[in-house]
Amino acid sequence: MRRKFVAGNWKMNGALEFCDEFMGAIFRETVELKTVESVICPPFVYLQKLGKMIANSAITSLGAQNVCAEPRGAFTGEVSASMLQELGCRYIIVGHSERRQIYSETDSLICEKVRLVVNLGMRPVICVGETLSERQSGQTESVVTQQLRSVLEAVPVEQLVDAVIAYEPVWAIGTGKTATPKEVQQTHAVLRRVVESRDAAVASKMRIVYGGSVSLANAAELFAEKDVDGGLIGGASLNPNEFLGILKVADQEHTC
Repeated sequence: MRRKFVAGNWKMNGALEFCDEFMGAIFRETVELKTVESVICPPFVYLQKLGKMIANSAITSLGAQNVCAEPRGAFTGEVSASMLQELGCRYIIVGHSERRQIYSETDSLICEKVRLVVNLGMRPVICVGETLSERQSGQTESVVTQQLRSVLEAVPVEQLVDAVIAYEPVWAIGTGKTATPKEVQQTHAVLRRVVESRDAAVASKMRIVYGGSVSLANAAELFAEKDVDGGLIGGASLNPNEFLGILKVADQEHTC
Protein backbone atom coordinates (compact mmCIF):
# COMPACT_ATOMS: atom_id res chain seq x y z
CA MET A 1 0.00 0.00 0.00
CA ARG A 2 1.29 3.45 -0.92
CA ARG A 3 2.08 5.71 2.02
CA LYS A 4 -0.09 8.82 2.01
CA PHE A 5 1.70 12.10 1.23
CA VAL A 6 0.55 15.54 2.38
CA ALA A 7 2.64 18.64 1.66
CA GLY A 8 1.93 22.22 2.65
CA ASN A 9 2.95 24.82 0.07
CA TRP A 10 3.15 28.16 1.87
CA LYS A 11 3.83 29.99 -1.39
CA MET A 12 5.06 33.59 -0.76
CA ASN A 13 3.65 33.77 2.74
CA GLY A 14 5.12 33.68 6.21
CA ALA A 15 7.50 35.55 8.49
CA LEU A 16 10.03 34.59 11.15
CA GLU A 17 7.41 35.11 13.83
CA PHE A 18 4.89 33.05 11.88
CA CYS A 19 7.34 30.13 11.70
CA ASP A 20 7.55 30.17 15.49
CA GLU A 21 3.77 30.39 15.85
CA PHE A 22 3.15 27.64 13.32
CA MET A 23 5.56 25.16 14.86
CA GLY A 24 4.41 26.11 18.34
CA ALA A 25 0.89 25.06 17.37
CA ILE A 26 2.21 21.84 15.84
CA PHE A 27 4.05 20.94 19.03
CA ARG A 28 1.14 21.85 21.32
CA GLU A 29 -1.05 19.14 19.82
CA THR A 30 0.22 15.62 20.32
CA VAL A 31 -0.36 13.79 17.07
CA GLU A 32 0.61 10.22 16.32
CA LEU A 33 0.67 9.81 12.56
CA LYS A 34 1.52 6.25 11.61
CA THR A 35 1.15 6.16 7.85
CA VAL A 36 1.44 9.71 6.49
CA GLU A 37 4.50 11.49 5.15
CA SER A 38 4.03 15.17 5.94
CA VAL A 39 6.06 17.95 4.33
CA ILE A 40 6.15 21.73 4.61
CA CYS A 41 7.44 23.87 1.76
CA PRO A 42 8.05 27.42 3.01
CA PRO A 43 9.76 30.24 1.11
CA PHE A 44 13.51 29.74 0.64
CA VAL A 45 14.44 32.20 3.40
CA TYR A 46 12.71 30.13 6.10
CA LEU A 47 14.03 26.70 5.10
CA GLN A 48 17.00 26.68 7.45
CA LYS A 49 14.97 27.83 10.44
CA LEU A 50 12.16 25.35 9.90
CA GLY A 51 14.55 22.54 9.05
CA LYS A 52 15.86 22.81 12.60
CA MET A 53 12.38 23.07 14.13
CA ILE A 54 10.56 20.10 12.58
CA ALA A 55 12.58 17.39 14.33
CA ASN A 56 10.36 15.20 16.54
CA SER A 57 7.20 16.88 15.27
CA ALA A 58 4.29 15.79 13.11
CA ILE A 59 6.19 17.24 10.14
CA THR A 60 8.23 14.49 8.50
CA SER A 61 10.24 16.35 5.88
CA LEU A 62 11.24 19.72 4.48
CA GLY A 63 10.54 20.75 0.91
CA ALA A 64 11.29 23.67 -1.41
CA GLN A 65 8.86 25.43 -3.74
CA ASN A 66 11.16 25.72 -6.73
CA VAL A 67 14.73 25.17 -7.93
CA CYS A 68 17.03 26.49 -10.63
CA ALA A 69 17.51 24.30 -13.70
CA GLU A 70 21.26 24.96 -13.57
CA PRO A 71 23.57 23.33 -11.01
CA ARG A 72 25.65 26.47 -10.34
CA GLY A 73 26.95 29.64 -11.95
CA ALA A 74 26.10 33.25 -12.73
CA PHE A 75 22.34 33.06 -12.26
CA THR A 76 21.51 35.98 -9.99
CA GLY A 77 18.57 35.35 -7.68
CA GLU A 78 18.41 31.60 -8.31
CA VAL A 79 18.83 28.73 -5.82
CA SER A 80 20.45 25.43 -6.82
CA ALA A 81 19.34 21.91 -5.98
CA SER A 82 22.57 21.23 -4.08
CA MET A 83 21.97 24.31 -1.90
CA LEU A 84 18.50 23.05 -1.06
CA GLN A 85 19.86 19.60 -0.32
CA GLU A 86 22.41 21.15 2.04
CA LEU A 87 19.56 22.80 3.95
CA GLY A 88 17.89 19.43 4.44
CA CYS A 89 15.24 19.51 1.71
CA ARG A 90 14.00 16.07 0.75
CA TYR A 91 11.35 17.25 -1.72
CA ILE A 92 11.24 20.02 -4.32
CA ILE A 93 8.07 21.20 -6.04
CA VAL A 94 8.64 21.39 -9.79
CA GLY A 95 6.35 22.80 -12.45
CA HIS A 96 3.71 24.32 -10.20
CA SER A 97 0.99 25.98 -12.27
CA GLU A 98 1.98 29.39 -10.92
CA ARG A 99 5.48 28.83 -12.27
CA ARG A 100 4.06 27.67 -15.60
CA GLN A 101 1.44 30.44 -15.89
CA ILE A 102 3.13 33.47 -14.31
CA TYR A 103 6.78 32.74 -15.12
CA SER A 104 6.23 30.90 -18.42
CA GLU A 105 8.09 27.76 -17.39
CA THR A 106 8.01 25.22 -20.20
CA ASP A 107 7.87 21.43 -20.15
CA SER A 108 11.50 21.29 -21.25
CA LEU A 109 12.65 23.56 -18.41
CA ILE A 110 10.66 21.53 -15.92
CA CYS A 111 12.29 18.35 -17.21
CA GLU A 112 15.73 19.84 -16.59
CA LYS A 113 14.75 20.65 -13.03
CA VAL A 114 13.41 17.14 -12.42
CA ARG A 115 16.62 15.63 -13.78
CA LEU A 116 18.77 17.73 -11.45
CA VAL A 117 16.65 16.87 -8.42
CA VAL A 118 16.64 13.11 -8.94
CA ASN A 119 20.35 13.02 -9.82
CA LEU A 120 21.07 14.45 -6.38
CA GLY A 121 18.89 11.85 -4.72
CA MET A 122 16.07 14.21 -3.81
CA ARG A 123 12.42 13.74 -4.72
CA PRO A 124 10.52 16.02 -7.10
CA VAL A 125 6.86 16.83 -6.64
CA ILE A 126 5.94 17.10 -10.31
CA CYS A 127 2.89 19.30 -10.89
CA VAL A 128 0.54 18.88 -13.84
CA GLY A 129 -2.84 20.42 -14.55
CA GLU A 130 -5.16 22.01 -17.05
CA THR A 131 -6.63 25.52 -17.30
CA LEU A 132 -10.36 26.19 -17.16
CA SER A 133 -10.59 26.68 -20.92
CA GLU A 134 -8.75 23.41 -21.51
CA ARG A 135 -11.14 21.58 -19.20
CA GLN A 136 -14.18 23.13 -20.82
CA SER A 137 -12.95 22.06 -24.25
CA GLY A 138 -12.38 18.48 -23.10
CA GLN A 139 -8.58 18.62 -23.16
CA THR A 140 -7.84 17.65 -19.54
CA GLU A 141 -6.55 14.18 -20.34
CA SER A 142 -4.40 15.26 -23.28
CA VAL A 143 -2.89 18.22 -21.39
CA VAL A 144 -1.88 16.34 -18.23
CA THR A 145 -0.72 13.34 -20.26
CA GLN A 146 1.61 15.50 -22.35
CA GLN A 147 2.98 17.27 -19.28
CA LEU A 148 3.78 13.97 -17.59
CA ARG A 149 5.08 12.23 -20.71
CA SER A 150 7.58 15.02 -21.29
CA VAL A 151 9.16 14.16 -17.92
CA LEU A 152 9.07 10.42 -18.57
CA GLU A 153 10.84 10.96 -21.89
CA ALA A 154 13.57 13.03 -20.24
CA VAL A 155 14.18 10.99 -17.07
CA PRO A 156 14.34 7.18 -16.81
CA VAL A 157 11.12 6.04 -15.15
CA GLU A 158 12.95 3.89 -12.60
CA GLN A 159 14.52 7.09 -11.22
CA LEU A 160 11.05 8.47 -10.53
CA VAL A 161 9.69 5.73 -8.29
CA ASP A 162 10.04 8.02 -5.25
CA ALA A 163 8.79 11.10 -7.07
CA VAL A 164 5.32 12.46 -6.40
CA ILE A 165 2.92 13.60 -9.11
CA ALA A 166 0.61 16.42 -8.08
CA TYR A 167 -2.50 16.93 -10.18
CA GLU A 168 -3.42 20.60 -9.79
CA PRO A 169 -6.13 21.91 -12.10
CA VAL A 170 -5.21 25.56 -12.60
CA TRP A 171 -8.82 26.70 -12.25
CA ALA A 172 -9.04 25.19 -8.75
CA ILE A 173 -5.90 26.70 -7.22
CA GLY A 174 -6.64 29.45 -4.74
CA THR A 175 -10.17 29.89 -6.08
CA GLY A 176 -12.12 27.86 -3.55
CA LYS A 177 -13.29 25.65 -6.41
CA THR A 178 -12.42 21.98 -6.20
CA ALA A 179 -12.70 19.21 -8.75
CA THR A 180 -15.16 16.55 -7.59
CA PRO A 181 -13.66 13.38 -6.11
CA LYS A 182 -14.85 11.49 -9.18
CA GLU A 183 -13.13 13.97 -11.54
CA VAL A 184 -9.93 13.80 -9.51
CA GLN A 185 -9.96 9.99 -9.49
CA GLN A 186 -10.49 9.86 -13.25
CA THR A 187 -7.52 12.13 -13.91
CA HIS A 188 -5.29 10.33 -11.40
CA ALA A 189 -6.13 7.01 -13.05
CA VAL A 190 -5.09 8.48 -16.41
CA LEU A 191 -1.78 9.65 -14.93
CA ARG A 192 -1.10 6.26 -13.36
CA ARG A 193 -1.76 4.55 -16.69
CA VAL A 194 0.76 6.87 -18.38
CA VAL A 195 3.43 5.74 -15.90
CA GLU A 196 2.24 2.13 -16.17
CA SER A 197 2.86 2.21 -19.91
CA ARG A 198 6.54 2.68 -19.04
CA ASP A 199 6.83 0.49 -15.95
CA ALA A 200 3.95 -1.17 -14.12
CA ALA A 201 5.97 -1.68 -10.93
CA VAL A 202 6.87 2.01 -10.71
CA ALA A 203 3.25 2.99 -11.41
CA SER A 204 2.00 0.85 -8.54
CA LYS A 205 4.39 2.54 -6.09
CA MET A 206 4.34 6.15 -7.31
CA ARG A 207 2.16 8.49 -5.31
CA ILE A 208 -0.25 10.80 -7.10
CA VAL A 209 -1.72 13.60 -4.99
CA TYR A 210 -4.31 16.29 -5.57
CA GLY A 211 -3.90 20.03 -5.17
CA GLY A 212 -6.55 22.67 -5.70
CA SER A 213 -8.35 24.26 -2.74
CA VAL A 214 -7.96 21.17 -0.57
CA SER A 215 -9.29 21.82 2.94
CA LEU A 216 -10.26 19.93 6.06
CA ALA A 217 -13.85 20.02 4.81
CA ASN A 218 -13.16 18.08 1.59
CA ALA A 219 -9.98 16.11 2.36
CA ALA A 220 -11.64 12.90 3.54
CA GLU A 221 -13.80 12.59 0.43
CA LEU A 222 -10.87 13.27 -1.87
CA PHE A 223 -8.37 11.01 -0.09
CA ALA A 224 -10.83 8.11 -0.08
CA GLU A 225 -10.48 7.69 -3.85
CA LYS A 226 -8.37 4.73 -4.99
CA ASP A 227 -5.69 6.68 -6.85
CA VAL A 228 -5.56 9.76 -4.62
CA ASP A 229 -2.54 9.31 -2.38
CA GLY A 230 -2.78 12.59 -0.49
CA GLY A 231 -2.65 16.28 -1.24
CA LEU A 232 -0.53 19.33 -2.03
CA ILE A 233 -2.12 21.88 0.25
CA GLY A 234 -2.01 25.61 -0.39
CA GLY A 235 -3.92 28.11 1.75
CA ALA A 236 -5.03 25.56 4.34
CA SER A 237 -1.38 24.75 5.12
CA LEU A 238 -0.97 28.22 6.63
CA ASN A 239 -3.35 27.25 9.42
CA PRO A 240 -1.47 24.75 11.60
CA ASN A 241 -4.63 23.34 13.15
CA GLU A 242 -6.28 22.79 9.78
CA PHE A 243 -3.09 21.32 8.36
CA LEU A 244 -2.87 18.90 11.30
CA GLY A 245 -6.51 18.01 10.72
CA ILE A 246 -5.81 17.16 7.09
CA LEU A 247 -2.85 15.01 8.17
CA LYS A 248 -5.11 13.12 10.56
CA VAL A 249 -7.67 12.56 7.80
CA ALA A 250 -4.97 11.18 5.51
CA ASP A 251 -3.78 8.87 8.28
CA GLN A 252 -7.30 7.59 8.89
CA GLU A 253 -7.99 7.03 5.19
CA HIS A 254 -4.75 5.08 4.85
CA THR A 255 -5.46 2.80 7.80
CA CYS A 256 -9.15 2.16 7.06
